Formats: sequence, structure tokens, C-alpha cells
Amino acid sequence: MPVTFTFGEFLGARSVIGSTLAELGETHENLWVVTPDIGATLVEFRDKYPERFLDVGLAEQSSVGIAAGLAYDGNIPVVSGMLPFLSMRALEQIRTDVCYPNLPVKIIGTHGGLVGNGGSTHYAVEDLALMCALTNMTVTSIGDPLMVGEILRQSMAMQGPLYIRLAVGKKDKVLYEPGQHDIRIGKGIVARQGTDVTLFTHGTTVAQALDAADELEREGASVRVVDMFTLKPIDADLIAQCAEETGGRFVVLEDHLAYGGLASRVADVVADRGIHLTAFERLGIPQVYAGFGEDEQLRDKHGYGLSATVSALRRALAAG
Repeated sequence: MPVTFTFGEFLGARSVIGSTLAELGETHENLWVVTPDIGATLVEFRDKYPERFLDVGLAEQSSVGIAAGLAYDGNIPVVSGMLPFLSMRALEQIRTDVCYPNLPVKIIGTHGGLVGNGGSTHYAVEDLALMCALTNMTVTSIGDPLMVGEILRQSMAMQGPLYIRLAVGKKDKVLYEPGQHDIRIGKGIVARQGTDVTLFTHGTTVAQALDAADELEREGASVRVVDMFTLKPIDADLIAQCAEETGGRFVVLEDHLAYGGLASRVADVVADRGIHLTAFERLGIPQVYAGFGEDEQLRDKHGYGLSATVSALRRALAAG
């Protein structure tokens, strides 16, 4: 059965992955799970369907190649692992073995952004830029752990590949009441209504964006928060709508390199559609190797923590 939690509680996205895949295995007899030695959270599926579970060891390239072969044989493979390695070490296999033939391989993993305190080798901070550049790839970044199950369920009917980015996945805040939003791949979520400025975000920084909006509300400002959990295909209509309804003031916050991720995707829509903006600020990781530290410490250090987000919103509100 699906895991159920209520707004404000903490839940590990990893447990949602395991329970959802075990649930889907009952109705999808062609569902396989492949992991490069990151199978501790997949025990529910492994124990129920051992014949459809493969742990290939520390070999991300092999896990993707095997998944592609399974997909060619009419199966729906899910590859679950750590994204710093799946997105970079196995990039050629994802591009050539999965995206080129447009196979229904789902790549889901943890450690997206500066989380986990593993150092720069263990942070996925370029991954969204890489995945968005791949033809046929759908790219998502999820902050609410309960959304993981819904996205996995929707993905069973998808024809092409899907990338699902998570944080560490051990203790994630439930951001939305069940049924509060219509969650659909390719459509953004207006997590908070507002009329003065739009704050676009995704994944690990959605909770921070909502906190920043609360602080600005105490100052009399109305901040719209958009959880753009699908970066590709981007919800261009929602971007245009926000420009019209919030005075053309945009701030983009993300736990990714400041260039190449969501801010660049939003900027592309603005340029392609000729949308006039009053203000545009991007908050993310600068061109540095971030080093060690807790994620909130690193965000503050590199200029995209809560106080920096509030300051950027104030600047946007003062523009024009």
C-alpha cells in the first residue's frame, strides 16, 4: 500500500521508493529494479520479486546498460542509485543506450545538490544541466517525498526515459497536503499564491523558498512560489503566466550550479517567447567546488541560503 503522511511531517523519500516499487510490481509484471550496490531501501521489492531485482555492484555503467537491454525486451526498468555517479559515470550509457532508442528506463537517485556532507565528489550539482541536454529525456527534481510515489506511478505509462532527482532521501519534509495539488509530469506547482514576485524553485530548496515567502509576507509583500519539479519539458505557459501576474519579477532558487539548471531553463523560455521582465535573479551554486559541510551551511556560504533568498526577493520587489 502507498505510504501516507500528513503535511509538515518528515518522511524518507527512499522508503517511498521501496514501497511504491513493491506496490507497482504487483500490477506491472514487467517491472524490474536494477541498482549499483544501493539496494538497502529496495528490500520490499527485492523480497517480493527477487527474480526481477538485480544488484550489479559498484558499476553504474553496467546498471544502465542492463536496464536498456531489459527495456528492449519489453520491460520497464528502474535504475536506483546515487546521482553523482549515475549522472556522470554512466552518462554515455544513458545518452547512447537509453535516450537514443528512447527506451522507458527510469533513473531515480539521491544526493542531488549539496546534501549528504560527502564532499564535491559526492554532490550532484551538474546533473540537471547534463540530463536536460539529452534528447528524449524527461527531467524531474522532487522535494516532497510523497510526490516520489505519484511520479513513479505516472511514469509506468511513459514511453521514454525519465530522470528523478532527490536529496539524501532519509528525512524529507512533507510539503503538501495529500490531494492539495494536481501533480503531473511537465506541469509546475504553484506552491504558494502571490502577486508581487515569483520565486521559482525545485527539489531541496522548495521548503526554503516557502520560508522566504513567509518572511516577505511579514513585510507586506506577496511572493508566489512555484515548485517547477519538471525541468524538462518545462511548463512554459506557467512561466509566461507568472510574468504577467507578478509584475515581471522573477527569482530562481536551486541547489544546482547557477547556470545550466532551472534558471537557465526559465531564461530560455523568457528569451524564446519575448517575455518582458522587470527583474531576474538566479540563486545557486557558483563556479566552485563546494567542499564539506551541512547543506544549509553550504547554501549560506555560497550565497543561496535563506537570508540570500530574502535579499534577492527584496531587490526584485524594488525593481521597476
